[in-house]
Amino acid sequence: MDPRLTQFAARSYLNLESYRRTGAPVRTPLWFAEEEGVLYVYSVADSGKVKRIRNNPRVRVVPSDLRGNPRGEWVEARAEILDPEGAARGHRLLRRKYWLKRLMDLFGRLGKRRHAVMALHIL
Repeated sequence: MDPRLTQFAARSYLNLESYRRTGAPVRTPLWFAEEEGVLYVYSVADSGKVKRIRNNPRVRVVPSDLRGNPRGEWVEARAEILDPEGAARGHRLLRRKYWLKRLMDLFGRLGKRRHAVMALHIL
């Protein structure tokens, strides 16, 4: 495994730093799952972070606590918004790691909110 990824093992959150059009960074703590060296995260499809990633896929990530306080070293990554097949894989991995996600998915279906799943590729 890539040594930059080992710091994410046994962690529940990562802090995702995406960038506004002005270049100003915006940090957001998120749940994540890892498989084969790729980190998967999700968010509401029309959220600011998804819009920022559509504009600029360059991001940085670090393991963090619930509040986003770093618990490791920042690493550069490229974010990719996944197609429905990739999104299904990401959701499956996240549900396996977080039992609460199953409940949130149920309420999400009731509210009909769309989500985007992103793959984070460490550079």
